[in-house]
Amino acid sequence: QVQVVESGGGLVQPGGSLRLSCAASGSIFSIVRMGWYRQAPGKQRELVADITSGGSTNYADSVKGRFTISRDNAKNTVYLQMNSLKPDDTAVYYCNAHDRAGSQIYVYWGRGTQVTVSS
Repeated sequence: QVQVVESGGGLVQPGGSLRLSCAASGSIFSIVRMGWYRQAPGKQRELVADITSGGSTNYADSVKGRFTISRDNAKNTVYLQMNSLKPDDTAVYYCNAHDRAGSQIYVYWGRGTQVTVSS
């Protein structure tokens, strides 16, 4: 089993910054992709950004130019640097990890960390 744990959420004023961290641990085969999703009250969970083990990244249009995803493969850890935060960024942020075992890929989710952008 693989555990995924997020950290770094909190309350920040509009225009401020936060850095989220997410670490995968346990019986890992090969983490090939890690990503950040978010879910605001009354809305569906949406992709924020993800990154492959090779470093390829993908961002939601709403965060391009403001958020940066990065990864430490040796630590199976992914980071999300969030700048110029807006009230619309308020949500629970979830991390996932795609663990490849041969031809199978298992997806593990963390429990989420709250990000609140408010003055």
